[in-house]
Amino acid sequence: MTDASVDVRTQRSALTKLFIATAVYTVLGLAAGLFYREFTKANGHPEGFSGQLAVTHTHLLVLGMIVPLIVLALEKSFRLSESRLFGWFFWIYNAGVVLTSAMMVWHGTLQVLGVKASAAISGIAGLGHILIGAGFVLLLLMLWKAIRRS
Repeated sequence: MTDASVDVRTQRSALTKLFIATAVYTVLGLAAGLFYREFTKANGHPEGFSGQLAVTHTHLLVLGMIVPLIVLALEKSFRLSESRLFGWFFWIYNAGVVLTSAMMVWHGTLQVLGVKASAAISGIAGLGHILIGAGFVLLLLMLWKAIRRS
């Protein structure tokens, strides 16, 4: 097997992972919007109830769908997956998005129900934000190296 065929397989794997992540987050983001609308309505809140649940839909679509789509395009142009950091970026970033989104749903659900949330929810959401930030740093490092390589 030649280096070129390994590179093609590596890139195809990266593109597939990014596409699957995009598709999954699209479904989750749309489901979060539907859940927000129906859950607040079922609990007697008027349309436009603000809180964590209201912004989960947008967070999932932007952080979960749009960012991986942008990275997919960057991968196609700069072959970011050639970097050892790609796997680290992918899993750390996605862990951060999942953790942050899960805490937003949990906290938002408690807000709609009128239940006081534990400070642990904010702490765990903060950890999710740290992971997202670390993912962005890894992405920028990979992109910088790829720009210098090309």
